[in-house]
Amino acid sequence: MELMKSTSKKSLVDPRTKMLLLTFVSVFVLGNAGGLYANEFRCILNYIPLFLLLASGRLSTFVKGFVLMAAGYLIQFFIAPHLHGTLGFLCLAIIGIVLRFIPGILTGVYVVSTTTVSEFICAMEKLHLPQVITIPLSVMFRFFPTVVEEASSINKAMAMRDIKFGGKKVLKMVEYRLIPMMTCSVKIGQELSAASLTRGLGGPEKRTNICKIGFGFCDFLVILLLIGGTTYTILRACGVIPDFFAK
Repeated sequence: MELMKSTSKKSLVDPRTKMLLLTFVSVFVLGNAGGLYANEFRCILNYIPLFLLLASGRLSTFVKGFVLMAAGYLIQFFIAPHLHGTLGFLCLAIIGIVLRFIPGILTGVYVVSTTTVSEFICAMEKLHLPQVITIPLSVMFRFFPTVVEEASSINKAMAMRDIKFGGKKVLKMVEYRLIPMMTCSVKIGQELSAASLTRGLGGPEKRTNICKIGFGFCDFLVILLLIGGTTYTILRACGVIPDFFAK
């Protein structure tokens, strides 16, 4: 998912806007807040991270996410209504996984891959959040890209030993891939926590930061979409706006 791609140039969206978008996607898409009244707003939320990924140059991730989302909607509207029984249940389960989990994953990939630790810490300091929240989250920003890189190295090493799908030792995949991955994850977490404390994140003095962040046109556009969609959903639920689409 291109998590390790460089983020040296200024990000298109402020880290605070990214965290706000991630919160809205988690609440409305994964949490299904608003029910049927939020269907249109939920559809918009599904595609905001896709276009942000495209604008930030993550073309491969954009294409994969777009194909999955488009396939999910096509199955939901044109195939699922004609299926019944076990096949229909499986189809609905696949649709639920794609349309509920994929937007959150894509938003998380966008946030992690386009935000440096310095930008994130600067944004959290501007929000006046305590260090008990800032430090674990800053460690998380380093943790996931490092784990992805370690997983890729483990997969390549096991493939050389013919421990892969289609190989002669396919039954050993869980043991020889999962256990090293768990061990590496624990070790990476400990090392990153120590590195963060060594850099003074847990110190009593206020840290200085050379990176500059701020709200731009894209930030105001995303925030306007989020506020407008939330307002529209609330008005529909209260009956102020006629509910033409709810079944």
